[in-house]
Amino acid sequence: MINALQDIFTPSNTKYLLTGLFYTILVSVVTVGVSTLFGTVLALLRNYERRFIGKLAGAYIEIFRNTPLLLWIMICLFVMRFGTTFFRGTFGLTLYTSSVVAEIIRGGLNSIDKGQFEAAQSQGFGKIAAFIWIILPQTFIRVVPSLMSQVVTTIKDTSFLSGYAIAEMFYRSKVLLAKLPGQGATITGTHTLVTYGSIALIYFAVNFSLSCIVRLMMKRTSA
Repeated sequence: MINALQDIFTPSNTKYLLTGLFYTILVSVVTVGVSTLFGTVLALLRNYERRFIGKLAGAYIEIFRNTPLLLWIMICLFVMRFGTTFFRGTFGLTLYTSSVVAEIIRGGLNSIDKGQFEAAQSQGFGKIAAFIWIILPQTFIRVVPSLMSQVVTTIKDTSFLSGYAIAEMFYRSKVLLAKLPGQGATITGTHTLVTYGSIALIYFAVNFSLSCIVRLMMKRTSA
């Protein structure tokens, strides 16, 4: 075990894996950020727009939410004719995640009492202003736990990109194992166990830290 750790976690190998962690977090941040914006629009359209565009938003949500994530990543990677592999993979992940986030936000919108709209109008707020300043802030506070759960899921889902040479953390762990013989190490089952076990611990540390932060935020909000 000690020999395996020494072979794997040399300074250059550690830097290589940490760079992969950076790309994992980058993909996750971009995906969640864009998905939250697009998902909010989809949720509002599905909930409050009864004409064609509202039905179109509903169709988008149902189609993407009820089909495999890997399918959309593959479609974006092999059908899109522009952008880098990194962009196309992230785009596919975002398309899928937006539909999930839209349903989370729609659930939050539905939990807001209808009297909030009437109270806003009585204070002179227009429909758009009421949503921006009164409805959406309350909605996001209520859905923080669900949104953070989706953030954790998205961080784990970035591992799907490893099958298409997108150099996030899981992909780099596979490359690192393949490079060890060239560094003078003889690969054994222990090397494989240590490499993937270490990656699992990194995923756990990142996601558990996020969960702790959310619990702390929710306690302060409740107080």
